Amino acid sequence: MLPQTIDRPWVVRASTMARNTCNLIRNIVENIQVAPNPNKKFISLSLGDPTAFGNLTPPDELLQAVRDSIDLNESRCYGPTNGDFIARQAVAEYYAHHGKISPDDVILCSGCAHALDLAITVLAEPGQNILVPRPGYMLYQTIAEGLGIVIKYYNLLPDQNWEVDLKNLEDQIDDKTAALILLNPSNPCGSVYTEEHLTDILRVSLKHRLPIIADEIYEHFVIFENKFTSVAALSKDVPILVCSGLTKRFLVPGWRMGWLVIHDRQGTFNVEIRKGLRNLAGRLLGPNKLMQCALPKILTSVPKSFFRGMMSFIENQAILACEELERAPGLRPMLPQGAMYMMIEIKMSMFPAFRNELEFIERMYSEQSVLCIPGQCFQFPNYMRIVLTVPEHILREACMRIQTFCRDYIMKENHIN
Repeated sequence: MLPQTIDRPWVVRASTMARNTCNLIRNIVENIQVAPNPNKKFISLSLGDPTAFGNLTPPDELLQAVRDSIDLNESRCYGPTNGDFIARQAVAEYYAHHGKISPDDVILCSGCAHALDLAITVLAEPGQNILVPRPGYMLYQTIAEGLGIVIKYYNLLPDQNWEVDLKNLEDQIDDKTAALILLNPSNPCGSVYTEEHLTDILRVSLKHRLPIIADEIYEHFVIFENKFTSVAALSKDVPILVCSGLTKRFLVPGWRMGWLVIHDRQGTFNVEIRKGLRNLAGRLLGPNKLMQCALPKILTSVPKSFFRGMMSFIENQAILACEELERAPGLRPMLPQGAMYMMIEIKMSMFPAFRNELEFIERMYSEQSVLCIPGQCFQFPNYMRIVLTVPEHILREACMRIQTFCRDYIMKENHIN
């Protein structure tokens, strides 16, 4: 028999992990208090989804690979928690240019975010810290802080194509540092690191025996004749966990197909990390099985012309945005080398009416119905990020509105009629 009900209120506490987990970008953008101008069509330059406007679509070969998999009985069944062997073998072959990779070096994941979660969770304990680029993708913070792992930032240099400040990086390392996260090509910066710079980063990592988590979701997403090189392809001594997936390059972010690839030429991860990754993969019982069945065809059948066409589009968009925003007083657009973003410096001294870039962006949103991501979402104030994958006519219109906003406010500040 149940005990007699006691007249007292319910108290149900959220877990420590839930209380400590925060998605900084979503929290800032979703809590903007102003509404867009109802007389102007809303333009979002904020969402990092290349499919959002429908102008960029996946290749036919990818879609057919999924259609073919629907009829397979194995596409409906459970599989190994680290992914089906044939799919893992396809990923291993896809990464053959990195060096010798076997299916046992691959764990299939529910998107690149899941791969990053596995990598951070397996390498760091609560109370330890991981090194994260500033500016950089803030999901690392979301994952780590919920687990009680401390984030320490190392600086990127905006006037040197957002290269890593190597001295600053090394200054952040202490006896509690568990891993270094390297984001290349970069969100939000659009930078693409040279082999020489990656080699310099590897030297720091080797010196301090610091494993690398390489976020390469934008691999090969390069423009203006820049070349993508994976840090894993250069490393002989530093163990690396590469996190990537279909999301950006193949234009299917909602299908959540990602992977983690272990690069470990010295066997450093053999003692505990490989087993730890398998254990952690068992928490979610593997990713979407339909996509696993389609993966071998996807990775081998999509023609290179598809990728070239997409990169040509991004390149033209970057030129357009840079040319238009250079005409906006008080802004300094920074031409990217890859990915699908552009960072723009806001010279706040020219806009004294605003305390910070968030107020600038909120007012621009309310007057011009254009929404950009404020730099504080990436721990980098006085900048904003725009997405380059919107249709050309929409990007042009957005840039014109941003120009108008900047000119109007500078004229007001200088009392110009």
